[in-house]
Amino acid sequence: MAAAVMTQVSHALGEAIAASVPALHAYCRDPWVVVGSAAAALAGAAVEVADVDVLASSADAERLMALWQSLRDTRFVPAGAERFRSRFARFHFPGLPVEVMGDLQLRGSQGWQPVQVKEIVQVAVAGVPVPIPARGEQIRMLESFGRPKDLLRIQRLRAL
Repeated sequence: MAAAVMTQVSHALGEAIAASVPALHAYCRDPWVVVGSAAAALAGAAVEVADVDVLASSADAERLMALWQSLRDTRFVPAGAERFRSRFARFHFPGLPVEVMGDLQLRGSQGWQPVQVKEIVQVAVAGVPVPIPARGEQIRMLESFGRPKDLLRIQRLRAL
């Protein structure tokens, strides 16, 4: 894992990270990583961030569901069930929702495959270390997802 880099973020993203990431460090027993628009923003890309997506193990997802039970949004149904599956939960945090995906899988030409992050870097947000995929790794993952919003994020990440 690469060294930490200080990152400037929106107020909403900073609030969500301050409220959730310390608990991720404390309660997750397996490696976890922030992905999606939040990771792109933390890497410095000019993207809109609607939530904080966290890839974790299924066991850690279950642990977080128990820990954050009072914050859980039980009505939310994630889009893309035909392409993505995981042990999913969405939680209401200050700033932005946090979505936890335990053992996320993507369905492609070879069936269901685990979504894996091969290179992680640490960014610091208000002194809180946050693991995100390295820029090239984010681009690789987003290319495999292939949605219009992912293609925009790829452009913004390549522009850095």
